[in-house]
Amino acid sequence: MTETLAAIDAPALPQTRHLATSIPGPRSAVLHEQRVQQVSSGFGITLPVFVNRADGGIIEDVDGNRLIDFASGIAVTSLGASNRRVAERVAKQLEDFTHTCFMVTEYESFTQVCSWLNQHTPGDFEKRTALFSTGAEAVENAVKIARAATGRANVLVFDEAYHGRSLLTMGMTAKVNPYKLNFGPMPEHIVRAASANPLRPAAGAATVEAVLASVERTLVEHGPQTFAAMVIEPIQGEGGFVVPMAGFIPGLRKLADKHGIVLVIDEIQAGMGRTGKLFASEHEGVAGDLILTAKALANGVPLSAVTGRKELMNAPHAGGLGGTYAGNPLACEAALAVFEQFEDGALLENAQLIERVAREILEPLVRQTSVVAEVRGRGAMLAIEFADAGSLAPRPDVAAAVSKACHGAGVLTLTCGTHGNVLRLLPPLVIGEELLRDGLGVLAQQIRSAAS
Repeated sequence: MTETLAAIDAPALPQTRHLATSIPGPRSAVLHEQRVQQVSSGFGITLPVFVNRADGGIIEDVDGNRLIDFASGIAVTSLGASNRRVAERVAKQLEDFTHTCFMVTEYESFTQVCSWLNQHTPGDFEKRTALFSTGAEAVENAVKIARAATGRANVLVFDEAYHGRSLLTMGMTAKVNPYKLNFGPMPEHIVRAASANPLRPAAGAATVEAVLASVERTLVEHGPQTFAAMVIEPIQGEGGFVVPMAGFIPGLRKLADKHGIVLVIDEIQAGMGRTGKLFASEHEGVAGDLILTAKALANGVPLSAVTGRKELMNAPHAGGLGGTYAGNPLACEAALAVFEQFEDGALLENAQLIERVAREILEPLVRQTSVVAEVRGRGAMLAIEFADAGSLAPRPDVAAAVSKACHGAGVLTLTCGTHGNVLRLLPPLVIGEELLRDGLGVLAQQIRSAAS
């Protein structure tokens, strides 16, 4: 490989993996025990280490360990967890004011964020944007907007979908444990259809045409005229980083048009450059009527958005959308700093190079081991699915063992998937190639050890 990852801003932390203690270290262990005594046990934990600093592709804990970050705060800190330009704009805004509530008195940065999203999201039509704070808020408000515009109630979602933890978005999410377990009853008017998982197709739906036919049968069964929206992730995140069969998203676009349904594309995890394009739906050549962004939108400062067709976005009555912290000025300044750093194209190139390096190191494991069923994804949104060769019986035990071993070796990884058998990779788009290769080498070594 002759290309190298482009430097954005020189990180302050050394960009090398370093183990000063075991993982977790003694100071983290003490702090974690305090957490147990003070924090609801409903919050899970991937790795019980407490962070001192983070920057670039490195997380430094309170014991002096430096871990390679393949999580990015679940696809949030794509520009590094201490991005200098984000910090500068937020600090300047802190000096002026921290909050007014945009529905009470206005500020220009809110409008500027909306303008950028209107210009840069897919779709050659006039758009409007509404800002919120969390991804779940964006999803719920998209449903509100679609219902206001259509006068219909039903929402179509898909197998392996994840849309959030609020009551409505829990209902829209497919996975029961841990997201829906013990929290019912779920909201009504949510209908689930087959997804287009190439590795694990729905029964009797091994082709994209068969899956789309199944989706239309589901619509017809409930009455297509009752559906306000269909909501789809262009790459299904928590469901296993599933890249749908070619033609599935365009096929949904046609079904939505045929039945007058609002197509909502949930780019909360896959958007903002994560897949090597600004928005993952660009890979499919499809524009949603509404598009949802959050996570990396403001690089760690809570901000989300619904962007879409003017006539849809203006359907709710005045006062029908909003929220106390919606489009907070600190978050808007952070987003504007993020937008600036996408201007020269280097971040998108880095995402594409991350994929090439990762595939070079990880794809041979499919043929070299009997437990790696697939390496998949786009850009810096990649996954390894563990399953027995031939039967494809899920191996969550291998995914958990590999992830735990990586943690002990100083590489932060996350698992996901309906069966918990997928290890996902979300490195910051600013990670250096040497550090990336080191982390991937550790991962490949641990997979070989677990498979032997």
